[in-house]
Amino acid sequence: MSPRPWIIAETNWKQIKTTRYEAAVLPWGATEAHNWHLPYGTDSLQNDAIAAEAGRIAWEAGAKVGILPNMPFGVQTGQLDIPFCINMNPTTQMMVLEDVISSLEGVGIMKFVILNGHGGNDFRQMLRELQARHPKMFLSTVSWFNAVKGDDIFTIVGDHADERETSLMMHFHPHLVLPKSEWGPGTDNRWKLKAINEKWAWAQRAWTKATNDTGSGDPQHSTAEKGKRYYEALAAKIASYLVELSAADISSLYEQPQ
Repeated sequence: MSPRPWIIAETNWKQIKTTRYEAAVLPWGATEAHNWHLPYGTDSLQNDAIAAEAGRIAWEAGAKVGILPNMPFGVQTGQLDIPFCINMNPTTQMMVLEDVISSLEGVGIMKFVILNGHGGNDFRQMLRELQARHPKMFLSTVSWFNAVKGDDIFTIVGDHADERETSLMMHFHPHLVLPKSEWGPGTDNRWKLKAINEKWAWAQRAWTKATNDTGSGDPQHSTAEKGKRYYEALAAKIASYLVELSAADISSLYEQPQ
């Protein structure tokens, strides 16, 4: 297979020297337990596939986007008691982002997107601070699991190793998914605090107390066919944003009253 020019890790200086890239996308995943049956790299493997396909669609539509290598470590501060759930604190993420953004800005790539694939990551406050440091750049983040909910595809939508993620992994890497007989039910243990259950108060979950198999959401109805449909919907939706952003004049992003 020839190098894909939208995948920066695959392409080369000859291609990059002669291409004016408009936007860079940084997929950011995690390394963590995903129920009994999915691999620790689920978030990163999904991010790689979704980002690559969104990049392909955008590139073929004329958008010069560069997909950076996925960051494999996310915020795991509620899972520190689970082996190999590798935690990267938000302050560390902030420093990494500063270096990446500064590198892009230095060569004139002024549009930047974080493709977030892990619920424990939240880049919005970081980008508020970084935007003030880099006012000429456009900084944004997309969480793919919010881009398309999949309510019309899936029977039970959870938030971790659920039907969505299991179906995606059955499509992407079926050899890494244990047989269905090994799947946990993904049941959650509800908080005793009413306000948090009603979602008008928030606290970090202690994962081994809040879940029973590290999953949150029942995967029982998962299929590879559902994963394929969801993947295609996600890639198309995210690509539409990349196309729009690549064409945008970042000095004029707001509609003016008539």
